[in-house]
Amino acid sequence: MDIDARIERRRRRDEGPRLVQDYESLSPVAHIEEPSDRGPVLEQLLDHLDPVFDGRLPPNAYVHGPFGSGKTAIVTALFSHLTELSTRAQSVIYTSTRAESTSAPEFVYVDVRETTSEFAFYHNVLDALVEESVPEHGIGTTEIRTRLHDVLRASRAGVVVGVDHVSDPDGLDTDDLVGLFAGLPSNVSWLAIGREPPEDVALTEYTARTIGVEPYQRQMLVDVLMTRASAGLSQRALDHDLARRIADWADGNAHDALTALFVATDHANAAERQRLTDADVTAALAEIPRPSVSMGRVLALPENKQLVLRALVDLEDEDRASVAATTEAISGAPDVDLSRGTVKRYLYEMAETGVVERVQADAGAGKGRPPSRVELRFSPTAFRRLYDLQQ
Repeated sequence: MDIDARIERRRRRDEGPRLVQDYESLSPVAHIEEPSDRGPVLEQLLDHLDPVFDGRLPPNAYVHGPFGSGKTAIVTALFSHLTELSTRAQSVIYTSTRAESTSAPEFVYVDVRETTSEFAFYHNVLDALVEESVPEHGIGTTEIRTRLHDVLRASRAGVVVGVDHVSDPDGLDTDDLVGLFAGLPSNVSWLAIGREPPEDVALTEYTARTIGVEPYQRQMLVDVLMTRASAGLSQRALDHDLARRIADWADGNAHDALTALFVATDHANAAERQRLTDADVTAALAEIPRPSVSMGRVLALPENKQLVLRALVDLEDEDRASVAATTEAISGAPDVDLSRGTVKRYLYEMAETGVVERVQADAGAGKGRPPSRVELRFSPTAFRRLYDLQQ
């Protein structure tokens, strides 16, 4: 029973009925503390991590599965609970079957979409292990690596590093990651997470185990949607028929299902409705490209590239007829202080990594090759709302 939520709902009743109680609970990039219907995968992960309860490091492992199968949600939730358990026991874990106390390994999560250099990788790991703030400027890679080595050598049980989104086009190369771990002391093991099958990932040459995550089954996905709606929307705002429709469309992809719920909610909220309708869901499903790019990946882009995308999603059709027209419109937007050359370069770079797509525009009457235009590979409504919420 969430007492705070009940109190907040009553506190707001004088403001009139509200469809959206909490956007964060609806966000496709947010993860809940207890992922739904993922017990078997959690058990496999706990089997692999079992040595930590004896104060020993587990070997390296690779968690793999398709886009939207909940890999990140499962691993981050498990790491959070294990870190909390270790901290609560002052870095000592006790169990009913182990009478003696043992120092437990620490857990660090790194998203390589946001960690795109050697400095950033070592900085993020070190920052997670020490209480004091680690400077991001005025310090070199050699010094940050030396500090990290000192901290790791002082650790009795070592550290398990979760490395998420390996093989992602925007992140560190897997060969580079192998080199980064090779440069760390032996009391570090890693749990890599990615979409590619094990045979296609260089990191798996150094793993003792691989753990596969299957797509969500239809009813599991309905449960995920209803759980999020219960937390983020007013009572009975989403009925099971609409949840089943979204789940059928998403075909096992929880990210796409949650994005559809998020966008449908935005449509209903703009129309001042108190419940989602079939029309809201229809509009949401029509807007989301298939296949789509993860909203987390889009929101992990550098600030200026997100700024360009924020201007892009608001452009009129005539301003998106060609890359040249799009570049001109974005560089002239009031909030964009970037040159035309920079905007164009960003558009091309994001097209190369698949965040947007360059497609050939309709041929006109003139001679020569038709110009290309930029198409989004993600929901503009979801990005617009999530971007604005974090500003």
